[in-house]
Amino acid sequence: MERLTLRVSGQVQGVGFRWVTRGVLSDLGLEGGAENLPDGSVRVVAVGERAALDALVAWLEGPTAPGRVRSVRVER
Repeated sequence: MERLTLRVSGQVQGVGFRWVTRGVLSDLGLEGGAENLPDGSVRVVAVGERAALDALVAWLEGPTAPGRVRSVRVER
């Protein structure tokens, strides 16, 4: 099991983005969540298998993610 913390920037703050992201986490068999940050970005924390984590990043960077994602970066 691996842990991944992402910061998602763009027009992403809102209940819809967090709700859909939590659903995708569950669909991929990941544990974690999404929370709004004061700077307007969203922190997504996910724990699970590497392939599922990679699929999460691909979804966040793809056209089906809700909101308008400008960037997805890994937090250390």
